[in-house]
Amino acid sequence: MTRLGKFLRKTRIDEIPQLFNVLKGDMSFVGPRPERMEFVSQLNEKIPYYSKRHYMKPGVTGWAQVRYPYGASEEDALEKLRYDLYYIKNYTLLLDFLIVLETVKVVLFARGSR
Repeated sequence: MTRLGKFLRKTRIDEIPQLFNVLKGDMSFVGPRPERMEFVSQLNEKIPYYSKRHYMKPGVTGWAQVRYPYGASEEDALEKLRYDLYYIKNYTLLLDFLIVLETVKVVLFARGSR
């Protein structure tokens, strides 16, 4: 990865294009993060209830992103699913507000990036 790429990833600037999807109405600002389709079909087969996370519109940030570090394994996907299901079950504007505040902290202090 280049130095510029590391900077963009660490500061999360590379997420800005997703804000256009929020403006278009394809995504919410807060909600379960979208996953690549090739992974969705695999995870649907391996993890019970994985498809339930799609009951809500995907978001730029979410409860799993502010509560669990970056992960790429099946075990990480299962743990993030737990957070996503908690979010779906306990959705409130207050929870969204807390997630936005935590997201600001993550971005300002460059936590959770690789």
